[in-house]
Amino acid sequence: QVQLVESGGGLVQPGGSLRLSCAASGLTISKFVMGWFRRFRQGPANEREFVASITSDGGRTFYADAVKGRFTISRDNAKNTVYLEMNALGFQDTAVYYCAADPYMTMKTPDYWGQGIQVTVSF
Repeated sequence: QVQLVESGGGLVQPGGSLRLSCAASGLTISKFVMGWFRRFRQGPANEREFVASITSDGGRTFYADAVKGRFTISRDNAKNTVYLEMNALGFQDTAVYYCAADPYMTMKTPDYWGQGIQVTVSF
């Protein structure tokens, strides 16, 4: 059974930082492009916004314009884990964050999703 389990979310003040982790079991992430998506409370219920992705070997990374320069995605294939370092967090970053695994770079329809973890930016 494949599982992607996110951790590291929570409440943080504006300007603060958080590091999300996504631990995979039942699959070998070295065979997948890994990514992070997020869903806003006010947005469509089923719409997840792309945040960042990283190639299977970690050689290339891609970011949404909204997070470029503030977020960093990384992976440790030996630990079967992917990370999202989030800095300079703002209210607009409040969302549920999801980890995803996809064989393809486009990540249009990831094969696997985590259950999501809440990140709240507030005083």
